Amino acid sequence: MKSRQVDIAIDASADLAEGPWWDEQRQELLWVDIFAGRIHMLNPASGLDRSIDVGQPIGMVARRQSGGLVCAVRDGIGFIHPDGNAFELAVPIESAVPGNRMNDGACDPAGRLWAGTMATDLSPSAGSLYRISSTLQVTPVLPNVSISNGLDWSPDGQTFYFTDSTTKRLDAYDFDIDTGEISNGRVLVDLPDPVATPDGMAVDTEGTIWVAMWDGGCVQRFSNEGVLLETLDLPVIRPTSVAFGGPALNQLFITSARNGLTPRQLQDQPHAGAIFVLEPGVTGRSPYSFRG
Repeated sequence: MKSRQVDIAIDASADLAEGPWWDEQRQELLWVDIFAGRIHMLNPASGLDRSIDVGQPIGMVARRQSGGLVCAVRDGIGFIHPDGNAFELAVPIESAVPGNRMNDGACDPAGRLWAGTMATDLSPSAGSLYRISSTLQVTPVLPNVSISNGLDWSPDGQTFYFTDSTTKRLDAYDFDIDTGEISNGRVLVDLPDPVATPDGMAVDTEGTIWVAMWDGGCVQRFSNEGVLLETLDLPVIRPTSVAFGGPALNQLFITSARNGLTPRQLQDQPHAGAIFVLEPGVTGRSPYSFRG
């Protein structure tokens, strides 16, 4: 494992921190605590962390180009209005499947939102991955998804990367920026570790892919051909996702979880649930926001 200085951006003790997204305009890291139903806005320079309660589990958050925030919550896609903290459910998704909830998501280069569902009780193949247009048209893209997690795009926008965590794979698809269609699905990385599970991801400007390894205590970096380039060790066993940020986009923020850890594990990992930050030696791209 490669040794890099890992710092704590905030010792949040979050139950299940996820969905980090760098807000360049405000120089803040947006992140969510899933079952607490809260969106957090962390200013790494000052250490100030504000939060908004959306009243239900939340999987991801990003900025809207028209102002305010978009988020994937248990019941569908919601908005936080720019003039305050008021939450509005903009479009329900899978309202006929009460056992499901939205999980991870991301915006594509054209400003569409992609987000997936999963069963709250972790039943396999119960969810789907959806594409949401700027007019809030919801299109199913991938069925039979168990835990919709990492999503991102290559720097040229021509490849879409996706992880259904239970498959323990990193998949790649050809991506049409104009239509949002994916094709030619293939396995980019087949992860043999029987314990570690791939979670959230981020692609850097060199086109390599950084993947948080739940129960693996690390972040792994892969080439766009699926070759493992390096493994970054962490002081917690359950990292959940990653995002590039900082003024020069040369910092890697890593969310983590306390959820499901035993009292002994929590004693051995006092910083579980913290947001970590390190300098990975590469830069990320400016994050995509939602056009809706």
